[in-house]
Amino acid sequence: MTLQEAQERVDLWIKAYGVRYFSELTNMACLTEEVGELARIMARTYGDQSFKKNEKYDLGDEMADVLWVLLCLANQTGVNLTEAFERNLQKKTERDKTRHLENEKLKK
Repeated sequence: MTLQEAQERVDLWIKAYGVRYFSELTNMACLTEEVGELARIMARTYGDQSFKKNEKYDLGDEMADVLWVLLCLANQTGVNLTEAFERNLQKKTERDKTRHLENEKLKK
């Protein structure tokens, strides 16, 4: 599935089941909440924290929640994520084409 197809599928789902999009500000708060849930799992899985007894988690599901809300925000604000991502990748390529290759910290 492409980013454009994902944006379209989210929009169809919202129209069929969601009644309407939440406001942009509400969705921004939801995005922050979902990133926090993802961060909790990352801290417990790869960091120094540990899971609480019987705590359940699904890393992929939390990442998908973040993507879902981001797709909603893109739809609401008229952002074509495919085009935006392509521009962003080009910007990073031009800006960082030798930066990481020359970074001594990354050669260790």
